[in-house]
Amino acid sequence: MPIDYHIDHARRLVVTKGRGVFSDDDVFSYQRQVWSQPEVAGYDELVDMTAVEHIALPSTKRIPELAELAANMDTSNQSSKMAIVAPQDVAFGLGRMFEVYRNLHASSTKKVQVCRTMREACAFLGVKGESPDNVES
Repeated sequence: MPIDYHIDHARRLVVTKGRGVFSDDDVFSYQRQVWSQPEVAGYDELVDMTAVEHIALPSTKRIPELAELAANMDTSNQSSKMAIVAPQDVAFGLGRMFEVYRNLHASSTKKVQVCRTMREACAFLGVKGESPDNVES
């Protein structure tokens, strides 16, 4: 899977990096694998799409489906944030579509924001750092 992630329990943050060719199956697998773990409930999420070279998305119709899956996996009593770093235009546009669907979903307790830079994403999440490797709280 071209998605690597690290769960930082001390900071209640999941740091995720995409690389290479990114498919919708990869994203759905990541969502189910990581966010089905009860210990990450209410954690913030930082997704770095900088190293993604191509997004193999057969249809944008899967974006609302992913947003619904993600929202339904939220805990009902803990709000959190998700920042997506997407410097490329295609990743940014698809990320914004996900942001809209996710933020409008009735079950969602996670506020999503798509950013062009790591600095913007870290500011939104309230963490220090300019790369997922050195993000600090």
